[in-house]
Amino acid sequence: MTPDGFRQLALTFSEAQEKSHFGKADFRVRNKIFASLPDQATGVVKLNPEQQEMLMASEPAVFSPAAGAWGRQGWTRVAFLTLDGTTLRSALTMAWRNVAPKSLQPYLVGTGVSPR
Repeated sequence: MTPDGFRQLALTFSEAQEKSHFGKADFRVRNKIFASLPDQATGVVKLNPEQQEMLMASEPAVFSPAAGAWGRQGWTRVAFLTLDGTTLRSALTMAWRNVAPKSLQPYLVGTGVSPR
C-alpha cells in the first residue's frame, strides 16, 4: 500500500473529503475525521477500542495503537509495508461507520454518492 492508495480508497466513501489537520492530510465525513496520513509509511484510522484490539490481534504487523491517549481511545496506526487493499478497506469501513451519521450508512462505499 502507498499513501496515494490509502487516499484513493478513503475518498471512495460517501461524502468523504480530504482536508488537513496539523499540516497532514485527513479524511472526513461531514467534517468528522475518520482517517489521516501522518507520514509516508503509515495511515491512521478512527476505531473504537474493541475494533482496534480485534485488528491488532489479527494483523499485528499492520495495526498498532497511536501514541498516548489517542491510541487508548481507538486511534490506530496502519503500517503500509505489508498492508493489502482488502484489509485497508475493512479498517476504513469501520472508521467511516464510526463517525458517519446514520443517514449515510446505506451509502457506505464505492459510488461516492450520498443520499442528498
